[in-house]
Amino acid sequence: MPAEKRGAGMTGKVGEFEELRPLLFSIAYRILGSVSEAEDAVQETWLRYDGSATRPTSPKAFLSTTVTRISIDVLRSARVRREKYVGPWFPEPLLDDPYQDPARSAELADSVSMAALLLLERLSPLERAVFLLREVFGFGFDEVAEAVGRSEAACRQLLVRARRHMEAGRPRYAADRLEQRELATRFFDALRGGDVAGLQRLLAADVQLVGDGGGKAPQLARTIVGAENVSRLLGAFFPMLRGVGVTCETQDLNGQPGAVFRDRDGKVLYVMVLDVLGGRVQTVRGVINPDKLGHLGPVADAWAVDREVKQARRRSR
Repeated sequence: MPAEKRGAGMTGKVGEFEELRPLLFSIAYRILGSVSEAEDAVQETWLRYDGSATRPTSPKAFLSTTVTRISIDVLRSARVRREKYVGPWFPEPLLDDPYQDPARSAELADSVSMAALLLLERLSPLERAVFLLREVFGFGFDEVAEAVGRSEAACRQLLVRARRHMEAGRPRYAADRLEQRELATRFFDALRGGDVAGLQRLLAADVQLVGDGGGKAPQLARTIVGAENVSRLLGAFFPMLRGVGVTCETQDLNGQPGAVFRDRDGKVLYVMVLDVLGGRVQTVRGVINPDKLGHLGPVADAWAVDREVKQARRRSR
């Protein structure tokens, strides 16, 4: 159901909750970096709201506070698991952000990118929640303080620290959206054609190719650095996959240009997201961990595809 339709025709707690569901999911996803965990946090928020004996004066304040506190608790336990994660950890790719606010469109778009979500990993759970509620969603300090259970003065201090960490890792300038899409179109055309020279022209000299398999799918043994190395690997990457029926569908992911790779049965195999700055691709991020792809549709067996590619390569020698 479209976000603007949620809650339409519904009354009582159900109507109030459905109207605010897009906001609640967007808060939870940015805190957790996980679609599945954000959906669980929103569902738990509903259960607590439905089970409450009293009706709050402000459903938005009550629900935002509840989903924030649940998400902070989940994040604290998730961080322990992420310390044991195999290889680089990336957020679960998001196709569409359900919450829209024209007055804060720039903040919302910037904060959902892979790069921004990875920067948020530098913050403590409380810093992360305060930064998001205040800087991204525009909550007042009184609302932020209520949501995280701290004083307004403490929240201001948390925000100062969070801003310092975020600004230290941000690029000095942002890429134009049209520029991003035009460069991404050329990139994926070159990728599909195995055009190594064409790819190299689009990559920054110090470009990085990084993959997240979580130990549950074939993944890069290390980060690949440099335009020549990355273009050579990518130039061989898709032609081999195409030979076993894999397709590449360009698609914005987390508000960034990217693509979804599917096996011959249409199942999701791999997701690729591009960071574009200064007219070049700065980072190519891939997610192949099946646990992070299920919300996009049925997931392919990446190990089976990998075996098929290796068999095809042996036959061609």
